[in-house]
Amino acid sequence: MTRTPLTRVQKAVLAAAFVPMLATGVAGGYGTFSNISHAYGAGTAAGAVAAGEGATAVLALVLLGLTMLGQSSPFIVRAGLWALPAAASAMATMAAPDPGRTVIYALTPMGMSVSAEGMAFLARRIVVHTDGRDAESERRAADLVQALAYHRARATHHPSDRIKKWSERKSWRLARKVGVGDTALGSRLLDVQRDRITDGADAALAAMFGTAVPSLPAAEPMPHPTEGVPDGTPEVTADASARPGPSSEAEAVSPLVICGDRRVWPLAVPSSDTEEEVTGGPGERLPTEAAANVIRACWVTGTPVTETARQATRSTSYVKKVFARLEDERGPQPSPGQLSLVPSGTSA
Repeated sequence: MTRTPLTRVQKAVLAAAFVPMLATGVAGGYGTFSNISHAYGAGTAAGAVAAGEGATAVLALVLLGLTMLGQSSPFIVRAGLWALPAAASAMATMAAPDPGRTVIYALTPMGMSVSAEGMAFLARRIVVHTDGRDAESERRAADLVQALAYHRARATHHPSDRIKKWSERKSWRLARKVGVGDTALGSRLLDVQRDRITDGADAALAAMFGTAVPSLPAAEPMPHPTEGVPDGTPEVTADASARPGPSSEAEAVSPLVICGDRRVWPLAVPSSDTEEEVTGGPGERLPTEAAANVIRACWVTGTPVTETARQATRSTSYVKKVFARLEDERGPQPSPGQLSLVPSGTSA
């Protein structure tokens, strides 16, 4: 928060304003002492002035000190600045000998009260000017907003309809006071209003004189993907026909609806035990008859399944099936190095 110091001229004017305020307070206290001393004596008058104007002066100094520190004053201090002079005024009225001097005696103690209030108010304004914040205004705004929030909550959730209605009306009365006396809020609202007036005047003048509204600059074209690529590099294009699509089997399946009209196609996976599966690369597949002869020869010689699948260019699962059929037809597979298998009970 930036501070705004007082200029030399402002200091001189404020000091000159404090002098008559202080003189008025002293005159009010002396007048009260003189009025009461004629009726009750000097001692009683001194006590009355100390209880009235003296206590008021003490509260005024407390208020002045809190204001200079940038703090809000308690309610009892602000109330005492008026209650104590009022009590002194009532006491001075009882000492008046006739109705004419009753009014004078009653108004004399008010000089001290007005002097104290004036000095405290001026000191507060000095602090607001230098520090940029008003402690008293912030305190009032906080109390107002807290009361407004309470009544709005009670108007919404209280079980009694009568209290709800009363809080609703109270909240509208409190809302009318929001922002009153807030200089910061007023300055911000004025800035917003100035901006809107400026925009409206700009639009009105543009429409009157036919001035075109400046358009946004055109967007720069995006560079071609082939820019910066050396010559001779083959261009890769996407072929729409090569994109995978749903299989023909999936077309016949009824669509599955999930959170809307969306179709979920089942994944078409070829069977792993088909005879068309080839373990080798393209162009290395043996014909069906040649593959069958290789598998039979490997079974006779006791070649392992993996080696048989590699030589026959077929999958291991397919080779295992063929080996199983041969075992069913001819018996167990010969061990490696055994060329023939003689069943039991049969001569060679």
